[in-house]
Amino acid sequence: MGKEISINGYELEICSNSPQSACYAAKGGATRVELCQNLENGGTTPSYGQIVQTRRLVDIGIHVLIRPRGGDFVYSDLEFEEILADIQFCKKEGCDGVVIGVMCKDGTVDVKRTKALVEAARPMHVTFHRAFDKCADPFTSLDVLIGLGIDRVLTSGLQNRAEDAVALLKQLVAHAAGRIVIMPGAGVDSSNMEMILKATGVTAIHSSAKETISSQMIFDRAEVAGMNEPIFSTSKEKVHQLVDILKKE
Repeated sequence: MGKEISINGYELEICSNSPQSACYAAKGGATRVELCQNLENGGTTPSYGQIVQTRRLVDIGIHVLIRPRGGDFVYSDLEFEEILADIQFCKKEGCDGVVIGVMCKDGTVDVKRTKALVEAARPMHVTFHRAFDKCADPFTSLDVLIGLGIDRVLTSGLQNRAEDAVALLKQLVAHAAGRIVIMPGAGVDSSNMEMILKATGVTAIHSSAKETISSQMIFDRAEVAGMNEPIFSTSKEKVHQLVDILKKE
């Protein structure tokens, strides 16, 4: 298990898409990482090797995104069994938490399945991810998650970027009243984090702090499309910038 740390009373979670990115996040001073892969598609469950390597290399908290595919958050029975199996593996490997999100077709939280996932995950921490931003009623959904014992909600305030939803985020913090952590994410960086913190009153923040890495290939076969695209990586320098801001708050 990773050590629980805070930065001047704040949690800084960095979304990292590889063991290398997780190392950069830790060296930059992050509280924990949300480990995923396929960040270009919003993030999916990391591989066995990524989870094992990250746990071996990183001593801060590791919360693993459990999302079997891109697209919506309405899952088949087979997909749900896959989610359960991934949660059990994360527990076995000493991860600190999992990040889940299961919805019904009508925009409500899938209570039965979420309850089963929370029970399977304990004693790990459980975060409900940005599936929340597709809900029909944020306050009703928040009450449901509180009742299910979810520890925190990662949300952009039902907008594409958290900075555009500070009014709702502040209302969610007030509605939560300390019963669940509201953690803004999506488009959070050094240019807007301080504003989001002050405008909403949150004490946890989520950022990818990413940079774009161009292909290392010198030779390219123009006849074959793709397989040479830029990739994302956590930037240790960008994490440092966020940490420095939090230390001054």
